[in-house]
Amino acid sequence: MKVNSFTRKAFYYETDGMGIVHHSNYIRWLEEARIWWLDEIGFGYDKMEEMGVMIPVLSVSLNYHSPVRFNDEFKVCMMISEFSGVRFKVNYKLYNLTTGKLSADGESTHCFVSKNMRPLRTKNDYPQIYQIFKDAVGRKDWYEDE
Repeated sequence: MKVNSFTRKAFYYETDGMGIVHHSNYIRWLEEARIWWLDEIGFGYDKMEEMGVMIPVLSVSLNYHSPVRFNDEFKVCMMISEFSGVRFKVNYKLYNLTTGKLSADGESTHCFVSKNMRPLRTKNDYPQIYQIFKDAVGRKDWYEDE
């Protein structure tokens, strides 16, 4: 399974009064990348929700290095760094392709829950989801350095 990085351009509405992308939008971009990644591996969020599986965010941490400005193209590289069957952690690198600089890096932690917010043990309850995430742990083909 070869998946490339999520890429797009920064929109004008995402910028602030200084002409750079507001810091809150970077976290939205991480979510866009996660949803894109799930679609790319053939198990999109819509499919999970149909099965009754939800993936809430438990925590997010981001370090900002270099700004992204309107119309700059960027990419989000990601890697599943930890997976227990119930929880998982995603590491991210966000590169500004226009400037060639690392703009941000960080991580988010998530868990699998039912629609009534009860934790799910994917190994027993959803073995297909379990296998996909287990196989993805540590795969760097979505997380290459520039």
